[in-house]
Amino acid sequence: MNQILIDRFQLPKEAKEVFLTRVKINREFIKTIPGFLSDEVYLCEKDNNILLVTVAKWKDQVSLQNAKALVISEYQKQNFDMPQFLALNSIQIEREIFQNLEFIE
Repeated sequence: MNQILIDRFQLPKEAKEVFLTRVKINREFIKTIPGFLSDEVYLCEKDNNILLVTVAKWKDQVSLQNAKALVISEYQKQNFDMPQFLALNSIQIEREIFQNLEFIE
């Protein structure tokens, strides 16, 4: 069953460019991982804040777990510390994994 990873970020406008650069790097990398099916990004600017939602769809739970491990390994290669990056740029994240809900008619 497909696994959908949804991340919701809230950040100040000042962090927009550096954050979008990082999102682009991550999106390009995950597209190379086996089991990746698709992704989408949504942005909403409100007052002095930005809300950004990413939706990545994976073939199954095994693919998603493999992707998580590969992303962590890639971060280490890049010397990228995600918690530090988020804190430094005042970025908040909410992350959940969803499954497709299919109805029988």
